[in-house]
Amino acid sequence: MDKIISVPIKKEEAQSLRAGEKLLLSGIIYTARDAAHKRMIEEYEEGIALPLDIENAAIYYAGPAPAKPGHVIGSCGPTTSGRMDSYAPVLMQWGQTMMIGKGLRNTAVIEAMKTYGAVYVTAIGGAGALLSKCVAEMSCIAYEDLGAEAIYKLVVKDFPVIVTIDSLGNNLYDIGQKEYRKGSI
Repeated sequence: MDKIISVPIKKEEAQSLRAGEKLLLSGIIYTARDAAHKRMIEEYEEGIALPLDIENAAIYYAGPAPAKPGHVIGSCGPTTSGRMDSYAPVLMQWGQTMMIGKGLRNTAVIEAMKTYGAVYVTAIGGAGALLSKCVAEMSCIAYEDLGAEAIYKLVVKDFPVIVTIDSLGNNLYDIGQKEYRKGSI
C-alpha cells in the first residue's frame, strides 16, 4: 500500500518513514542538480539568502526537459544522487528533510540523515516521461541561466517514490542485497 505524503515534509514525518515504503508525494518539490547546489552554498556563504525555503524542503535531483506545447514540463527523470553528496549534508543541516534521486549515497550523507532526521527517496530512473505526468505546475525560481539545472518549483500530485534510506540509516540497497543472498527474493 502506498502512503500519501504531503510535501514539504516536516522532520517528524520524515523520521517516521522506513526503507522500502512506497510513497505518493503531493505538494511542492524543488528541482536542483549539482550546479544549483554549488551556487546555493556559495551564495549563502557570501551572505545571500537562499532562493527557496530550505526548512522541510524536498529537493528532487532532476533537470527537467523543456515542455512540449500544451504540457507543463518535459521529461523529468532523476539524476544520479551521488553528484550532490558533497552538498547534501549542509542542506540537511539547514533544514532540508527529503532528497529525491536515484543511486547510492555516501557515508557522510547517510550520517547527516541520521543526525538531522532526513530521508532519501528514489524515483524510477528512465521513467521521466511518466513522472512528468505527475507535475501540475512548474516555475523557475532561481538560476535561470543554468537552463535545465536551474531551480524549479514543481507542484506534484501522486509523484511515486520509494524510501531508499531512512533517517535511522536503514538502506534498501543493503537490505535488498542481503535478502537476495539469503534467497528471500
